Amino acid sequence: MSGEGWAEAFLEMMSVERAAAANTLRAYERDLLDASGFLAGRGLSLASASAGDVEAYFADLGRRGLSPATASRRRAALRQFYRFVLAEGWRPDDPSRRVEAPRRGRPLPRVLSREEAAALIAAAAARDEVKGLRLACMIELAYAGGLRVSELTSLTLAAVARDPDFLMIRGKGGKERLAPLNDAARAVVRAWREVRSRTLPKGDTANPWLFPSSGRGGRLTPRRFAQLLAEAAAGAGIDPDRVSPHVLRHAFATHLLEGGADLRVVQTLLGHADIATTQIYTHVAGDRLREVVTSAHPLSAARKPGRESGFS
Repeated sequence: MSGEGWAEAFLEMMSVERAAAANTLRAYERDLLDASGFLAGRGLSLASASAGDVEAYFADLGRRGLSPATASRRRAALRQFYRFVLAEGWRPDDPSRRVEAPRRGRPLPRVLSREEAAALIAAAAARDEVKGLRLACMIELAYAGGLRVSELTSLTLAAVARDPDFLMIRGKGGKERLAPLNDAARAVVRAWREVRSRTLPKGDTANPWLFPSSGRGGRLTPRRFAQLLAEAAAGAGIDPDRVSPHVLRHAFATHLLEGGADLRVVQTLLGHADIATTQIYTHVAGDRLREVVTSAHPLSAARKPGRESGFS
C-alpha cells in the first residue's frame, strides 16, 4: 500500500474508531497533504520519508511563518499518522518519534468582561427586529452554555422544543454533555422561536435547524455567525478583533470560575477530556480577581502614594 493509501486508512480509522468530527477529519487531511507536498519536493512520500526528512518538514513549518497553533497541529497530525502506521506494521519505525517539537507557552484565552458580554448582546438585539433577535439568541446560547460555534450552528429546533433548562450537546469525538441555559437564554430562545418562521427559505417549512439559512446547508454557518458577531462588537464599542465565537466560550468558563465554580464542574460543562485544558482559565480568572482586590481592597488603596488609607 502506498503512502496515499496509508493516509486514507488513517482517516478512516479516525472516523470509525475515534468518531472524529467532519471538521477534524478535514483538518487532518489538509495536514497530511501539506506534509506529502513537502516530501514530494524532495522526491519522497509519506511511506519513504526518513526521520531526517520529517525533521526537515517540521523545521520548514517554522520558516513559513505559520501561526504556532497551526504548526503545532500539523506536527501532531503527522505524529499520530506515523504511530498508526507503526501499529499496523506497514513501517518498522516511526520517523517522527525522535523529532522534538519546539516548546511554546500556551497563550491565555481572550475573554470579555461581564459588562462587555451584556453590551454585545444589547448591540445585537438593537439590530433589525428578526435578524437582531436571532443574533442575540445565538450570543446568549453560546455565552450561557459555553457552546462551540459548530455546536451552536448545528442546534435543531427540536432541541429547544420543550423550553429546556439544559441542552444535550454532542461535542468533539461524539461525546455528549449537558449545557445549561439560564433564564435570560431561555427567554430569548422562546422569543426567537416565535419569529423563526419569518427567516425560513421559501418552501422550506420542514427546515430542522434552530437557525435556518438559505445557504446550501440550510442553516447559518459558523463563518457567517463570526461576521455578524464582529458587527455587533463594533456596535457595542468593542474592538472586533477581541471578539469571536470562541471568545464567548472563554467568557463562559472564566466568569464561572470568577463566581466560585469548581474547576471540575467547568471541565464537565465545557466537555474537556483533560482538566489541564480547563486549568488555563484559572489564570485568566486569577488575573481578574487580583485586579479587583488591587482596586477595591482598603489595604491596597492605603499603599498607593498620595491616597488616604482610612486607617489611623
